[in-house]
Formats: sequence, C-alpha cells, structure tokens
Amino acid sequence: MAFPEDVLTADEKVILHLRPHWKVMIMPTLVLLVAVAAIVAALALSWTGFALYATGAIALVLFLWLSFWPWLIWRTTHYVFTNERIIFQFGVFSRDRRDIPLMRVNDHAMSQTFIERLLGCGTLTIESAGERGQSVLRDIPKVGMVQTKLYELVEHDRDLHSFGDDEHRRVPGQGDRTEEKK
Repeated sequence: MAFPEDVLTADEKVILHLRPHWKVMIMPTLVLLVAVAAIVAALALSWTGFALYATGAIALVLFLWLSFWPWLIWRTTHYVFTNERIIFQFGVFSRDRRDIPLMRVNDHAMSQTFIERLLGCGTLTIESAGERGQSVLRDIPKVGMVQTKLYELVEHDRDLHSFGDDEHRRVPGQGDRTEEKK
C-alpha cells in the first residue's frame, strides 16, 4: 500500500515520505506474542476439543482486532512532503487525504515528551491559512529533522513565489540607491 505517485503534479517531487513511528506497533506486537503464546501453551498442555478451539478463536480475534488492524492503519497512513505541498493520507477501506500548499503554511511547531525524545519521534503541528487551521501529526519519526526540512521547503517556496522583492530588499546599513543619489 505504497503512496500513489499519480496524485503528484508533473513538476512535483517527493522530499519526505513518512509513516507513523514504529512505537505505535509496540502494543500490537505484544498482543501478537501473547496470542501465539496462548496457542502454544494450549497445545503444550495437550488441550483438545472445545478448550483448544476456544483458545484459538480468542487468539485469532485478538490478533485481528489488536494486531492486524493497527498494522493496516499504520501501513495506509502517509505523511508526504513535496516541493509544492504537504499531503496527509489515512484510511484502510475508505480514504481521507488533506493537502496543504506550502505557501499556506503559516507556522509549524514540534513537541516531544521525554520518552519520545529517547525514541526519536514527536508531534508536529502545522498551522495553515484556511478553514481547518491546525493539523496535528502525532508519532512523526525524526520530528526535529522533519520540522527543519519543512522550514526549508516553506522558505524555498516563498522565495520562488516572491516576484520583484529583490528591488525592495536592502542590505542592512547600506540604504537604498535613491538615498545614495541625494
């Protein structure tokens, strides 16, 4: 379930393609291990008949509900940063996608708890002009690097879309040309 490249424009290039941090899979992995351990224990105890089938059925339900489903959600969640926009895509059976053009990004902030700092992930909050305002992305891997890359992308996009600003920019302490002629 890779990110579909056909949603990108002709000149658009993917800079970062992320999924939530692996820490979101810790609990599903533990559930998987417990389910397998329960089946192995039932077989080791030579359970037969109803007890073995009931243990297998409960383990299967726990696996599907608490391990496989979170894995599917993780696999189908995409945070894509391109040279033109930020794309968030979610959904297993249905799909939700939000695009934020880089020119609309007003502010971005990151936060990390102590445990997140140890694991190298965190929360990225992107404030954009428009109806929805803030987008909060949790469990972003290498969130500090992602925030820095987002800053670079936004600044580069603003530089590309600033027409004629070179005339109005002044080098500090030098004044502009009209002042020098007087």
